[in-house]
Amino acid sequence: MLLIQLLGCISSKKVGGLNSPVKGVYGNPAALWKAGYDFSSLGINAVFIRSGSLNQEFIERAKKEGVKIYVEFPVLNGKEYLSKHPEAWPITEKGNRAEPADWFMGICPTDPGFRADRQQALATILSSYSIDGIWLDYFHWHAQFETPNPILPETCFCERCMGLFENYAGLKLPEGPIADQADWILRNQEVAWRKWRTGVLVEWADLLGKQVKSVDGSLLTGIYHCGWMPADHDSALYKNLGIDLAALSGKADVLSPMLFHQLKGRPVSWVGEYMNWLSGQSWLKGAGAPKIWPIVQGYNGTGQVTPKEFKQVLEFGLLPPSTGVMPFSAESIAGDTAKLKVLKEVYKN
Repeated sequence: MLLIQLLGCISSKKVGGLNSPVKGVYGNPAALWKAGYDFSSLGINAVFIRSGSLNQEFIERAKKEGVKIYVEFPVLNGKEYLSKHPEAWPITEKGNRAEPADWFMGICPTDPGFRADRQQALATILSSYSIDGIWLDYFHWHAQFETPNPILPETCFCERCMGLFENYAGLKLPEGPIADQADWILRNQEVAWRKWRTGVLVEWADLLGKQVKSVDGSLLTGIYHCGWMPADHDSALYKNLGIDLAALSGKADVLSPMLFHQLKGRPVSWVGEYMNWLSGQSWLKGAGAPKIWPIVQGYNGTGQVTPKEFKQVLEFGLLPPSTGVMPFSAESIAGDTAKLKVLKEVYKN
């Protein structure tokens, strides 16, 4: 019943109050060209391209086709950096280096060398290409959430993080090994610790957002973030990943929840339920509130996302408060004529 009610909202309301929502695609959109399509024929008006797939040839052709170009920028993915800078390794509450979380290896987000590295990488993109915005990705403390059974380590308890937390909370940690200090924090100062951690990500968003705007005030800054409800997995969105959506909402022009239903072991209807929850959040009300452009799953991950499911998640992703949507990923749907037909039907309608 909920599925029918939510789908009915699409036909009875303008999406997000707009006549022309953002109709995007994420990944390496050039895959659609190789498959024989142009963006306008599919109804696409915005592309979200991985920074590793970006090149001048793509920029020139995409601009000729009249689409907006947004670049995904990996923030806290530390695998490559850690191979040369082990001092930035995230440390667990046991005092050990954190293990990779499945395919993902995060990093300590307070490491100054890594921060400088990311700022330089962002500056290179902004100075090299004519684009319309930057989307911050891998924007969370070390964890893996794109799975039914998420990997949620407690990090980071390196000496630098502990010192920064002492200054933030105005306290002195007891003497002893890292494991004992971490245990004391989680037993006696957990509220302050969690709040400090979310503040670190807000600071990252503010820093990189200002860097983008300093180049051109019209450039958009977006954030890809885990699409969990606040209470999911024992409040892991806030507690482990360090994401405070209300606080981040003031630091981005657009928030893009990652609503990968199948990868997370959720039914299709969950995408609509999340959007329904989002529509009631007070931090999305009033002037200055960010736009919402979800990213939904077209990729066949642990199983097949059928064309029917693909249509449903696209339509759910366009429910208010959304003013845009994009599927993950361009490569996965480029060779699937049934899904491309669905994409065109939804985007052209």
